[in-house]
Amino acid sequence: MNNKLLRRSFWILALFSAVSVSNAQSDKGFVVKVNTIKASVQPTMWGVFFEDINMGADGGIYAELVKNRSFEFYNPLMGWTVNQKKFVEGSLLVQNRDEKNIANPRYIHVTVNQGVKGDFGMTNEGFRGMGIKNALRYDFSVMYRMQSSGVKLHVELINSKDESIGDTALVPAVSDNQWHKQGISFIAKATEPKAKMNLWFEGNGIIDLDMISLFPSDTWKNRPGGMRADMIQLLADMKPGFIRFPGGCIVEGHDLAVRYQWKKTIGPVEDRQLIVNRWNTEFSHRLTPDYFQTFGLGFFEYFQLAEDIGAEPLPILNCGMACQFNTAEVVPINQLDPYVQDALDLIEFANGDVTSKWGKIRADMGHPAPFNLKMMGVGNENWGPQYLERLKIFTKAIKEKYPHIKLVNSSGTDPNGERFDYLNGELRRMNADIIDEHYYRRPEWFLENAKRYDNYPRNGSKVFAGEYAAQTDKVVSIDNKNSWQAAISEAAFMTGLERNADVVCMASYAPLFAHIDGWQWTPDLIWVDNLRSYGTPNYQVQKLFSLNKGTDVVPILSGNEAITGQDGIYATACIDKKTGYLILKIINTSASVQQKDIKIEGASKLDSKVKVITLKSELTAVNSFDAPTTVSPVDSEMGLNGKSLKVSLAPYSFSVFKVKMK
Repeated sequence: MNNKLLRRSFWILALFSAVSVSNAQSDKGFVVKVNTIKASVQPTMWGVFFEDINMGADGGIYAELVKNRSFEFYNPLMGWTVNQKKFVEGSLLVQNRDEKNIANPRYIHVTVNQGVKGDFGMTNEGFRGMGIKNALRYDFSVMYRMQSSGVKLHVELINSKDESIGDTALVPAVSDNQWHKQGISFIAKATEPKAKMNLWFEGNGIIDLDMISLFPSDTWKNRPGGMRADMIQLLADMKPGFIRFPGGCIVEGHDLAVRYQWKKTIGPVEDRQLIVNRWNTEFSHRLTPDYFQTFGLGFFEYFQLAEDIGAEPLPILNCGMACQFNTAEVVPINQLDPYVQDALDLIEFANGDVTSKWGKIRADMGHPAPFNLKMMGVGNENWGPQYLERLKIFTKAIKEKYPHIKLVNSSGTDPNGERFDYLNGELRRMNADIIDEHYYRRPEWFLENAKRYDNYPRNGSKVFAGEYAAQTDKVVSIDNKNSWQAAISEAAFMTGLERNADVVCMASYAPLFAHIDGWQWTPDLIWVDNLRSYGTPNYQVQKLFSLNKGTDVVPILSGNEAITGQDGIYATACIDKKTGYLILKIINTSASVQQKDIKIEGASKLDSKVKVITLKSELTAVNSFDAPTTVSPVDSEMGLNGKSLKVSLAPYSFSVFKVKMK
């Protein structure tokens, strides 16, 4: 390890959390008052924020393996290679039926003349390759139109050496010149992280093809055409209180023409209208021109996912403004009605009776019961008077029809400054339900701001810490790391969020997922490749807070003061009325072992055994595909002396102590 870097990391934390302490100073004890309830912790306190960035959806949690399956990318054959031993002009044409099918206009028109396997076909490269697992079933499907029988399709998976690792053949069953869907399954013969799919044409005839698709059978809950199970399991393991979707800046789009429109993401997959992903060429350091949104993962699937993992859904809708970092395009106020109607219709889609227009569509998709939507975001990270002008119109319309729906409003891009002060002030004057604050800052900012909400007003608008992550280098730097230094600073900050649970009702790290071969932004909570996934140290921090959130905040004090960085220590305490546990979360950001005597007041009787969960490591430590548990929690047990707990806090550690109250 570079000693200079290590010393710099130590001194960064030392400077802002006063970690140079003597043993005498470390003897100062803590007091926990379990019968003094300071705030209720909302079930939504710790959640997750999903945005289709870093190949989070297509090539990520959406398990489709074929890239550009419907030929709708700007380059219709992007992701495909045409293979012909003898070139025949016009044997494969991209055709467009725009007037008849606006959502999915393109398909390929294939003429086969005495073809045999290997003579004429196409290869799909997948999303940075296809992750294939040995002995797993794969489900191939295609939409086709054929005038007369005579064409056979051979489906073949090949590894990085062009060796076959699984194949099958499909004979289209109907030749009536109408569109049909047909599928076939086969078993892979080997594991391969960078496979490709060959589609060979055999026989004689003309066939039109669209929606060429390949899915693994081991999707989440084994749903056909579903989500990648290992990635969703990592979310489910966190037991998040909410999931915010679909973003993020993709809600806004580069301009309003490519904004996210939820109505185009529901219904049959082949009828969902693809758009470019606004992250495809956003950063010159990570250009991704093949990044599109197919919407196989659409609003129905988002709601279903929230239900699956026990999280409240939090959809965010466009407010009539494109990304202000791009075009800053706005829809005129007198043309805003369709945008507002989209919000009203979404509530009906989520909650409406099956006899309602949008409730029936939900039921027809397989979910007659309502999704019980309780909150919605209007606009993403928007700012300025133009945002407030549009927000007021949305708020009036939604509250008049659905007064119980809580609305999340944007406070802009930064946690301070003129832009933030203006929005925060105006939103509070509007009695906004929830104000969404974002902070992408250096680790020391998070240490300094653990007391940020101590003096916020206790009544009125609540806070959603909607996007945050410590940046070890700087914002939008490819050198940002998911290091323990970043994670422990976030943990310290989160003690301040929990301590002020009467102000902060929700919080979520961002971004959520990143593909190792297709990311645009770092750091990220969970990293994946085509076959593997792992949680970062930041993930482990988020998970520990979420699994140990409790129901009510109680004071943990040092000299009658909240513990907010004294001697480099940050702490919060809560009780869980459902389980009867007192839960202490203590972060030691200093380089020294610290001994603390914690006295528990107000409890009639305590179990003598205390459960302990510890996260600790060197500041520069990271997790990786080859070492995914370098920074991971360790469970242990210790004894309680009456109502006193003597703890030894390791350097750079996050400890959870759980005491059963009888």
